[in-house]
Amino acid sequence: MPVPTRSIRDRSAVGRFPTVSFGFGEDTEEEKEVSEEDNAKKGNACRTWLRKVCPCCCPRPDEANITDTLVTGIDELDKDEDDKKPDAGDSELDELLLNVRSINLMKSKSGKNRTEHHTDLYQRDDFIIRRGQNFHMWITLSRPFDPSTDKLHLDLKTGPLPTVSKGTHVIIPLVEELEGNRWEASIVSQDDKRMKLSVNSLPTAVIGRYQIIVETNCANGQAVSTHDPANDIFLLFNPWCEDDTVFMDDEDERKEFVLNDIGRIYYGTQDQIGVRTWDYGQFDDGILAACIFVMEKSGTPPSGWGDPINVVRIISAMINSPDDQGVLEGNWSGDYSAGTSPTVWSGSVEILKQYQKSDGKPVKYGQCWIFAGVFTTVLRCLGIPSRTVTNFSSAHDTDVSLTTDIYLDENLEPIEHLNADSIWNFHVWTDAWMARPDLPAGNGGWQVVDATPQETSQGTFRCGPASLTAIRNGQVFLKHDTPFVFAEVNSDKIYWQKNQDGTFSQIYNEKKVVGRFISTKAVGTDERTEITHLYKHPEGTEMERIAVETACSYGSKAEVYTYTKSQDVSVEVTMDGDGPKMGENAELNIVLRNSSSEERNIILHSQVAVMYYTGVYKTTVKKDTTNVDLLPNEEKSLEWNMEYEDYKDQLVDQAALMMTLTGRVKETQQVLATQFNFRLRTPDLIMKSIGKAVVGEKMAVEISFTNPLTRVLKAVIFHVEGLGLLTARKIHYGDIGSRASVSLTEHFVPTLPGPRKLLASLDCKQLTQVHGVTDITVEENSNGAL
Repeated sequence: MPVPTRSIRDRSAVGRFPTVSFGFGEDTEEEKEVSEEDNAKKGNACRTWLRKVCPCCCPRPDEANITDTLVTGIDELDKDEDDKKPDAGDSELDELLLNVRSINLMKSKSGKNRTEHHTDLYQRDDFIIRRGQNFHMWITLSRPFDPSTDKLHLDLKTGPLPTVSKGTHVIIPLVEELEGNRWEASIVSQDDKRMKLSVNSLPTAVIGRYQIIVETNCANGQAVSTHDPANDIFLLFNPWCEDDTVFMDDEDERKEFVLNDIGRIYYGTQDQIGVRTWDYGQFDDGILAACIFVMEKSGTPPSGWGDPINVVRIISAMINSPDDQGVLEGNWSGDYSAGTSPTVWSGSVEILKQYQKSDGKPVKYGQCWIFAGVFTTVLRCLGIPSRTVTNFSSAHDTDVSLTTDIYLDENLEPIEHLNADSIWNFHVWTDAWMARPDLPAGNGGWQVVDATPQETSQGTFRCGPASLTAIRNGQVFLKHDTPFVFAEVNSDKIYWQKNQDGTFSQIYNEKKVVGRFISTKAVGTDERTEITHLYKHPEGTEMERIAVETACSYGSKAEVYTYTKSQDVSVEVTMDGDGPKMGENAELNIVLRNSSSEERNIILHSQVAVMYYTGVYKTTVKKDTTNVDLLPNEEKSLEWNMEYEDYKDQLVDQAALMMTLTGRVKETQQVLATQFNFRLRTPDLIMKSIGKAVVGEKMAVEISFTNPLTRVLKAVIFHVEGLGLLTARKIHYGDIGSRASVSLTEHFVPTLPGPRKLLASLDCKQLTQVHGVTDITVEENSNGAL
């Protein structure tokens, strides 16, 4: 590989000796032939040696990872053609500063880094890792690293203007012990000049392609390794990391929605469902680079590429070509002579490679299933779990009415120029999996994202992410583009007839015609699985009708479902004391109030779901329906109970639950709806001091705990500390069995007199927020001991 040429202007940054040749720029013969006598007169051995070095040398091809070193304060050490041992001049230079000889990222597909990061399927030996997870690397230095005098850090940069404050320039410090959830590195082992590092990345880090260099500092100066493109780091989202917002806890689902590169896309009609196999090819050689290219072509700042909500909106806009010269140009005309017919494509690889090869010229042509197939490829490639979904009898609402409107004249003939709404035989989009911290709890999980250019969102042809939970419940006021997707799957078909005065009257409401047999490929098999129930309640049920009316009340034709203006019944959920305890039955109170002077009858539906702390829905654990009669001006409190058996096998970290109440007042058709979040209270640690508390004298504390769960607590860690009692201490206890009681004794020597507090906490993946405290009054030592 030829040595890249650099501008002579760069020399000023090299060091104190700008006249020294480094093998780049247009050096003159005069500069290359400085005499030995001149060197001797200057009395600098390093300078003498450097002037002997051949400026044309270059490393062997099999040493591509060996980096040059840019030195501040002294010139760099060049490698000769055969990578021979350094002569006396080399030794003198090595003694003066700490150079980086090579960086080995251990990036082989079969290596530990790639396999542990689930990136071994990518068909390139690039360094591809996932954020929020540890990886290892080797660094070879010019001499052994001395922690007492030497310093070292890694420097990562991505994007055109890397900035520390925006997360696009990352400085990774060398620490003694890794703590996790931050950028950090520590020395795992050291073999003479070679040093193995363990590196953590931030689980919220910007994804994309990073340049890496290593910077060292010692008493004699600073050295910075030269960027080698072969060592660039591709950082992806991590569905295996609990702290990543795209975390998915089911391994079979991760294999399907991230790692499976072959899919099934459904088409046709609800009565004649067809299927075709689609090659996503997210691991094909060059596809990751093509996906990064798509992100770069968007022109969006990389600082926003750490948020999957933002990333899917960027990709949604970039898969289609309007507004931004995206990947695919749509064509529904039937004339595809200027490109490729949409029915010809059978996968995403050719499309993405053609787009990158043409430097961003839209590929001709695509229709909805192709937009969706390519979208799914890009998401899976970048690490966001995704699936391709087909909706049969899919409505296209053009006026934000949340209804599909058919206009007829006085003779019941269609008025064509008014009938802009339509119902497609089928429409294909993509679901992406992520937490939604920007929405109320419970709206995480599957989100609709659509790249087919139908309507604009904030001025750009894109759609989503729209929460399936919000769509199902008609909560169209939640972003992004939830009204449009709701209309696609659950709008009513409203028929309007023109009156003689030019106005229109509603003459018929046709239900159960939109959003049929919503389908996707099943997990682990090639079978079709229907997921309509995730998008809407069963057709015709009270809860489905409530969702429709709730949604349409925010639409442009809210009067369609206006039965009454009466809002005289209210509902509220309350909780006694500190709330229900972990491992016991959960009890809440539902309070209904009738402020009218007439009797009211309410049909009330309740359901409780287990939630991840991120707000992602896990599963529904209890459902109830009840009728409630309220006398005029009556307030009634209902006791609601959930037994431990209902939730014991479903709890996840932090034991968060959410009750959703919906109902309707029979007399007025008023809709009731509320949600109540609560968590099961964890037990305290019981702490008891042993012995007299005296400054300088040994004492102990006994910590007791009972596991309230029927599951084993894995890798339990106790943390104990107290100002003036003992410095922070971690105790790796191990596992605690189901319902088991444990105790441990910790010894310490108080250092300060007076009233003190000893604090302790327990932490493990299965149970958090367990802590305890005890008061200890420490006496002065009469003997004056410290």
